[in-house]
Amino acid sequence: MTQKRVAIDKVRNIGISAHIDSGKTTLSERILFYTAKIHKIEEVKGKSGVGATMDYMDLEREKGITIQSAATYTEWNGYNINLIDTPGHVDFTIEVERALRVLDGAVLVLCGVSGVQSQSLTVDRQMRRYKVPRVCFINKLDRAGANPFRVSDMIRDKLKLNARLITYPIGLEDQHKGIVDLVQMKAFYFDGDNGENIREAPIPDDIKADCQKYREEMIAAVGDLDDVIAEKYLAGEEPTVDELRQAIRRTALSLQFAPILCGSAYKNKGVQLLLDAITYYLPAPFEINNKALDQDQGETEIVLKSDPKLPLVALAFKLEDGRYGQLTYMRIYQGTVKKGDFIYNIAAGGKKVKVPRVVRMHADEMNEAEDAQAGDIVAIFGVDCASGDTFTDGNVHYTMTSMFVPNAVISLSITPKERSQEVNFSKALNRFTKEDPTFRVHRDEESGQTIISGMGELHLEIYCERIKREYACEVVTGQPQVAYRETINNKAEFNYLHKKQTGGSGQFAKVIGFIEPIPEEETKDYEFVNKVVGGSIPREFIPACDKGFQEAVKEGRLIGFPITRVRCVINDGEYHDVDSSEQAFKTASIMAFRQGYEKANPVVLEPIMTLETSAPEEFQGTVMGQVNQRRGIIMNSETNEGYVIVLAEVPLAEMFGYATDLRSATQGKGEFTMEFKRYSPVPRNVQEELVKKHQEKKAQERK
Repeated sequence: MTQKRVAIDKVRNIGISAHIDSGKTTLSERILFYTAKIHKIEEVKGKSGVGATMDYMDLEREKGITIQSAATYTEWNGYNINLIDTPGHVDFTIEVERALRVLDGAVLVLCGVSGVQSQSLTVDRQMRRYKVPRVCFINKLDRAGANPFRVSDMIRDKLKLNARLITYPIGLEDQHKGIVDLVQMKAFYFDGDNGENIREAPIPDDIKADCQKYREEMIAAVGDLDDVIAEKYLAGEEPTVDELRQAIRRTALSLQFAPILCGSAYKNKGVQLLLDAITYYLPAPFEINNKALDQDQGETEIVLKSDPKLPLVALAFKLEDGRYGQLTYMRIYQGTVKKGDFIYNIAAGGKKVKVPRVVRMHADEMNEAEDAQAGDIVAIFGVDCASGDTFTDGNVHYTMTSMFVPNAVISLSITPKERSQEVNFSKALNRFTKEDPTFRVHRDEESGQTIISGMGELHLEIYCERIKREYACEVVTGQPQVAYRETINNKAEFNYLHKKQTGGSGQFAKVIGFIEPIPEEETKDYEFVNKVVGGSIPREFIPACDKGFQEAVKEGRLIGFPITRVRCVINDGEYHDVDSSEQAFKTASIMAFRQGYEKANPVVLEPIMTLETSAPEEFQGTVMGQVNQRRGIIMNSETNEGYVIVLAEVPLAEMFGYATDLRSATQGKGEFTMEFKRYSPVPRNVQEELVKKHQEKKAQERK
C-alpha cells in the first residue's frame, strides 16, 4: 500500500509504549488490521508460528517479546499515521528513548489488571523528558480481575497525570461487550470475527448513570484548564461534541490533560475508538516545538518549522545493518529529501553524501518512496552515519539535540569459540555497537579480554544469541560483572612535582590544587576547573592538565573501575622554560590526582536496581525473605487480585540467579522486572572484599 500524500495537519507520528506484557504488539497488530494494512491478525505467541507483524525477528517470535522497535505507516479516516511499536523490557529502553525523541505523540498502554507498573513509570519519565503528549489506553479488560477505574486512579496517583476516562466499558472480564464514548454519549459494539464491524447503539440503561457521572468528571477536569468549556460548565450548558473534542485536544497538546480510553486489543474491542482518539487528540508535526542549534550563530537555539519548502533538517535516530548495507531511520523535521539528492552530515563536519534510496518501512518490509517531506519518518539506504546525527541540504548548519543514553550496568567477557570465526565476531560487535548506543565493547588491557557491557543480563544474552545466529559464530562468555564506579567523599589537596632528568631536555612540571566531590544534584561526572593566576602554569599547558586528570579518572585505585562525580581544581604550579612540556604536565596531573585520591576517602559505588516482583499471595513471606537476603530494601508491597506486588531497591551484584531462585520458590508463578535506579556506596565489608579480590587479581596478572 503506497501512502497518499496528505496535508501536514493530517499526519500523526505516534509511538506505542508500555510495561512489558501490557499488549503493545497485540494492539499494533489490531491497528494494522483495522486500517487494512494487513489482512489477517497474527498473535504474539501465535499457534501458526508466524507471530505478530511488528515482531519480525526470529528471536522476538520465539521469546514472545519485542526486542527492536519496529516502524510502519498506515491510514485511518484520511489521516496518515506513522507508528513505532517499542519494546517493554527495560533492557531495551534505548529503543523507547530514541522512538520518543522523534515522535510527536504517544499511546501509553496499561494492563487493566496490573495497572501502573515499574516500566510504566520509566516510559512516563521518558515521555516527560521529550515533552510528548499522550493518550492512555487501558487494555486487557477481558481478563479476570480487570478494573479500569482502579487503573485510572493509579494513573493519577502514581504518574501524577491529570487524566480522566473519555470512554467507559460495557461489562468487564468475560462480560466485556463494548465501549461507551463519553464525548458523544453513544455505545459502540464490535461485531464480526475480528471486531471489524462497528455497531452504534444507545447506552444500556444499567450503566447510564455511571456514564453520566464519568462524563461530568471529564468535563470538569477539562473545564478547569479550558475557558470555552469552563464558560459552558458554569452556565449549566452542555458543550457540543466538537467543542469538547477541541478542548481535550488543546489541553492534551499543552501536556495538562491525558485522555484515558479502554478496551481489549486481544478481543478486538475499542481499538477503532483509540484510532479516532489518535487523530483527534494527538498533535500534527507542526504543533510540536522541535528545536535545533544553529552552528553558524554560536549554537543559538531556533525552532524548526514543519514546512517542506524550507531547507532540509533531518535526524538519524536508529541504524540497522541489513542484508543490503546500512539502513538509517530518519525523521524529517523541515524541508524535503528526494532520491538522488545530496545531503550533508553536520555532526561529521558537513560530510556530503548522496541519497540512493528512500523507503517507508512496514516492519521489515521496504516500500520505495520518491521523496520524504517535513513530518515524515522514513529510512534511507547507503548513508553512513551514527545514531543521533543531523542532516541538512547544506544551506543551514543546524544540529538537533541528541537523545539521552543511560549508562551500562553489567559487563561480561566474550570470545569466539573458534579462532577462524574472529572476523565475523568483530563484524558483529562493530555492527551492534553502531546500532545500539547502550551496547558497549572495550578491551581489558590487562587481561586482553573483550568485554561487552549493557543494560542487563537479557540484553547481553540476546546479543550473544544474535552473534551466533546472524554471524554463524559461537561465543564463550565469562561470568557477568557488575559495572561498579568509584568516587570520593572528601575534599583533598595535592601538590605534586614531576621532575625527570635524562640526557638532553628533561621533564619538569608542578601542579597544586585539590579534588572534591561533585554534589549529586549536579549531573556531571567530571569537571575540570582552572584557577591558576599569574601564569605560574602557562596557558598552553592547561589542557594537558585536564587530559591528565581525565586519564586518571578512567581507573580508580580501589578496584580499578572509573571514578565518577569528581571535580579537579588547579590553582598554582611551576614550570621550566626548557624542560616543561605538555607530556610533563599531563603526567604531573595524573600523579597529583592519585596523591589527592588516597586522602579523599574514596568509596566504591554499586548500581542499585528497582525490583518489582509479583507472585501469588501465599508466597509473600518467601518473596520478601529473598529480597532481604539480597541486601534489598523493601519500599512498598500491595496485594491485587490474589497477587502480591513487592517493590524494592536491590544491589545488582546480588541479583544474579534471582530468576531461578524466584521460580523455584513460587512454583514457577513468580515474575519480576528490574531497572537501574542509581549508584550508591557499597557497605564497608563489601568494599573490603572487593578491594581484596582486585589486589589478588593484580598480583596474579603480575606473575
